[in-house]
Amino acid sequence: MDLDQLKYFQALAHAKNFTKASEELSLSQPALSRSIARLEEEIGVPLFERKSRIVILNRYGQILHEHANRALSEIAEAQHEINDLVNPLQGTISLAFIQTLGFSFVPDLISNFKKQYPDVKFQLSQDTTNKILSQIEAAEIDIGFCSPQESMNGLSQFSIAEEELFLIVSTEHQLAGMEQIDLLQVADEPFVSFKNETALRDVIETLCQEVGFHPNIIFEGIDERTVAGLVGAKFGVALVPMTPELDQENLSIIQIKKPRCLRKIHTVWRKEGYMSPVVKQFKNFVERVMRIPD
Repeated sequence: MDLDQLKYFQALAHAKNFTKASEELSLSQPALSRSIARLEEEIGVPLFERKSRIVILNRYGQILHEHANRALSEIAEAQHEINDLVNPLQGTISLAFIQTLGFSFVPDLISNFKKQYPDVKFQLSQDTTNKILSQIEAAEIDIGFCSPQESMNGLSQFSIAEEELFLIVSTEHQLAGMEQIDLLQVADEPFVSFKNETALRDVIETLCQEVGFHPNIIFEGIDERTVAGLVGAKFGVALVPMTPELDQENLSIIQIKKPRCLRKIHTVWRKEGYMSPVVKQFKNFVERVMRIPD
């Protein structure tokens, strides 16, 4: 069993299709098939269930997949650590962040950091808080900017920003044009909210429960634009952070005066495990220029 076999196995497990996996690997399909066949022969059991157009991991394959992921992650981390020792200020930082930070917050922060460390590279991705936390735990990324609602074992964090949440209603809603209201005034309204896998859903439900009601959620979206579109189409009201890319044409935006509707953004990283010198430099830079009281 060699490293390439494990990489090919991992790619096929993800793609679930020989043609797609071979294209992603820039490898011929027969070569990929031979590699998987040799791996199965060496392991002594089949690793996939072959169906008409897809292949899926069987129970033996699932066991190998779990261990292969850890092995490849460890090897990648070793390569990363060695490279960083050679060029401690020319490494790469893997950074994930929630969608609302992508317009100006993250670009401005990186721009300021690169004024001091121009040779540092960034690998950037946007995702939900829960996905970002999972990626940090799995050592797939170095640092995340997200909004966890509670501390997690194995992860450290500090606060770097607060986002105010505003009520949005359609321009034809009875509250349209109001500047401020109490959150309790919309207790009986249908809500458009975010899917359960987003931390913002937890923030919104907690705020509503603080004033004595549980929101009647009739539609769910994964991002602010989808939620705003549904509100503009008169499906309900919503609490959202303001972003410059939000289409406000069919919306009325209202500030909540009671309670103060905020969510905190945190810098999150693994407590244990290797952190390269350049990632440490970036974390310390963020803490120095952005940290706010918890």
